[in-house]
Amino acid sequence: MKKLSVLIVVLCSLVSVAWGADGCDQHRLSREEFRAKQQAFITQHAGLTKEEADKFFPVYFELQDRKKQLNDEAWDLLRKGKDEKTTEAQYGEILEGVYDARMSADRLDKTYLAKFKKILSYKKIYLVQRAEMRFQRELLKGMQRNDKKPGKPQRR
Repeated sequence: MKKLSVLIVVLCSLVSVAWGADGCDQHRLSREEFRAKQQAFITQHAGLTKEEADKFFPVYFELQDRKKQLNDEAWDLLRKGKDEKTTEAQYGEILEGVYDARMSADRLDKTYLAKFKKILSYKKIYLVQRAEMRFQRELLKGMQRNDKKPGKPQRR
């Protein structure tokens, strides 16, 4: 569950980048386009019926929104540490806040598992998690392929 939580946080960060998961032409996607691709991918790979998907995804995206808010708060804290005048005590406060946000995200996962169980079977929830991880992997592969295109400066 911890690995899934970390992957979801990574995905939340990637949502703001919103690259296409297929690696083709790598244009920026709107939030709605990204979510539509994500929903289609997860629905297909987890074998959700239309009825299941219609009930599940509003709750799923509610969770994603709440986790993105926590992730944004953590990033805001981390940005404060860029100031060279940051004291050791302030770094401690920053790190406490970042870890608190991560723990809150983990608690949200557990809370939403209870909500998901009212909509899907355990097997389907498991398949959704696998599909979500696969979607993230495909997203990252597409970004890496784009970075390796000739004439594109490499990230460091």
